[in-house]
Amino acid sequence: MRNIKIIGYGNYLPKNIVMFDGEKRYRCNGSETQLDMAVKAAKKALKNAKLDIKDIDCIVSSSAVIMQPIPCNAALIHEQIAKGTNIPAMDINTTCTSFVTALDTMSYLIEAGRYKNVLIVASDVSSEGLNEEQKESYTLFSDGASAVVITKSEDSNQGIVGSLIRTYSEGAHATEIRGGGTLRTAMKYKPEDKADYTFDMKGKPILSLCVKKLPELFKEFEEKFNVSIKDVDVVIPHQASRALPFIMQILKIDESKYVNRVSEFGNMVSVSIPYMLCDLLEKGKIKKGDKVLLCGTAAGLTCNILLLNI
Repeated sequence: MRNIKIIGYGNYLPKNIVMFDGEKRYRCNGSETQLDMAVKAAKKALKNAKLDIKDIDCIVSSSAVIMQPIPCNAALIHEQIAKGTNIPAMDINTTCTSFVTALDTMSYLIEAGRYKNVLIVASDVSSEGLNEEQKESYTLFSDGASAVVITKSEDSNQGIVGSLIRTYSEGAHATEIRGGGTLRTAMKYKPEDKADYTFDMKGKPILSLCVKKLPELFKEFEEKFNVSIKDVDVVIPHQASRALPFIMQILKIDESKYVNRVSEFGNMVSVSIPYMLCDLLEKGKIKKGDKVLLCGTAAGLTCNILLLNI
């Protein structure tokens, strides 16, 4: 058990709403930026925690999408909320599961005494990189931001029970944006190559790989940490797609136990998991002592599972 607790949280959604077949999606539409949303969520989390930015020992951006190639997202967030301080800032990125990876990683540093209060911010504007010709993905994604403040817990029963992260790179090119980095630079962009600079998702291969790998991963998790998913109070999966009920059925997770709000919010990339977590905390639907399982898949194909005692 890594003894940490969430002492502050905040969510933010852009005001612009788009509807697709009766499902709601939030899109910045040029009126707000990824940085704007990150700052608003971070300030909400700090206020909720009753902390000043000077009480924070580390700022972590757990966003999937970069705001600019250099510097890291966290440095840009730092400039907006912590300029003039020397608080360290860093990015932790496993695309859609970045928040889970960041929570997992920073818990070790808090446990070791390196940091006391850590601010983790996830903010993504997926709408900027969608391909209108791929209806499946174009109608799925939303923009948004979420932030939490975590700290050391003195309660020996509170914290991270266990976590696993695995990457199956046979799925590396099933979900990707090929252009914009050093392999295919922005300087070489041509209109006829637009598809390489927008999001490309191959739904069926991803789903097939998830069906193959996730059951064995969940089994490994239960055996390694001597826990049963049946004893978990709430499962918060990444809101990856409309196939979420099918995946949960494969994993034998009862419909009453997991969060499925894809129709309300779509896929918010790295924000999906923390947004649902913060929303449930704010509404009192998760309380101290509850066992909450955070899980999801990300480009790579990377998979995360983390069990948190609230």
